Amino acid sequence: MGCYKLSPLGGMLAPRMEPSSRPSFNPAGAGFLLASVTFACTGLGALIGWLAGTFGYGVAFGAVVGVPVGVAATVVRYRNV
Repeated sequence: MGCYKLSPLGGMLAPRMEPSSRPSFNPAGAGFLLASVTFACTGLGALIGWLAGTFGYGVAFGAVVGVPVGVAATVVRYRNV
């Protein structure tokens, strides 16, 4: 009854597999990404606020928007690590 193939180890078990190497998590890279996206949004908010005549509100709005955007960018980049 040869309806199955035997592995080199014998029996019907699959051959042993090597564990795949996981990509390493770089906390410094994640922190830099978070900070740079947050500062970029804060700078953009400051520029828009300066053009609108309310620099302080622009910085505050840019920071409030920048923190969640920075977190989202970091999560998207390091999702599968």
